[in-house]
Amino acid sequence: MAGRVNPAFMQQQQQQPENWMPKPSGGSDCPPGLEYLTQLDQVLVKQKKEFFEMVTGWETKNKYVVRNSMGQQIYYAKEHSDNCQRQCCGNQRAFEMTVEDNTGQEVIHISRPYKCMCYGQCFSCSKCCFDTVTVEAPPGRVAGKVKQIYGCCEAKYKIEDKDGDTVLYIDGPSYCKCYCPGDDIPFKLVTKDREHEIGRVSKQWSNLLQEYFTDADNFGITFPKDLHLDAKATIIGACFLIDFMFFERSGNNRRH
Repeated sequence: MAGRVNPAFMQQQQQQPENWMPKPSGGSDCPPGLEYLTQLDQVLVKQKKEFFEMVTGWETKNKYVVRNSMGQQIYYAKEHSDNCQRQCCGNQRAFEMTVEDNTGQEVIHISRPYKCMCYGQCFSCSKCCFDTVTVEAPPGRVAGKVKQIYGCCEAKYKIEDKDGDTVLYIDGPSYCKCYCPGDDIPFKLVTKDREHEIGRVSKQWSNLLQEYFTDADNFGITFPKDLHLDAKATIIGACFLIDFMFFERSGNNRRH
């Protein structure tokens, strides 16, 4: 079974100054900006806490840092969305996510259209309700898509390549399942034949104050080191979609 990012490491990163990972050589066939991913089999996605949002409840644009297992930053991600949608639509809102390297160059672009969530997705059986994101790496070049698929009361997605072929699945927990403080919430990355788990996107427990008074979440992503770079970039896009769908606070409520 695939490993997981050590939560102790995640705690240590709370106050770490920016320390960027040196850019490796990715070869002539490596999409620009994805060179970092050639060397990695796990990353940490950490949402930055917004003080203004904490004290006012006014939903601000999400921001994230993406680090390797050594704590070195590889990307910086920021949400672009309509202010009215952020306040009125909450976690259902449409967004564009730009992912930049240490030079400020956008290397991954993630797009999510607005979708109406029917009864918290538990009874959504129409494709028009299913969530999706398109991942471009670099911008203008489609690397893949993440599409929600029907799973009754379980969170399920498929990862498609640039040609629309399914390459992986993500099997998440039940929408109705409750987790205790300190528990991680796993979304398993499984092969196309559904036979093998090869990685995870895990929402990992931070601390009591952060979990209950902010919507700044930590995720650990694991995948095979030799996985196609487009698939790795698309899985990072899946992490942002999962964060919005399940862990983005709307008012004073959270899904888990």
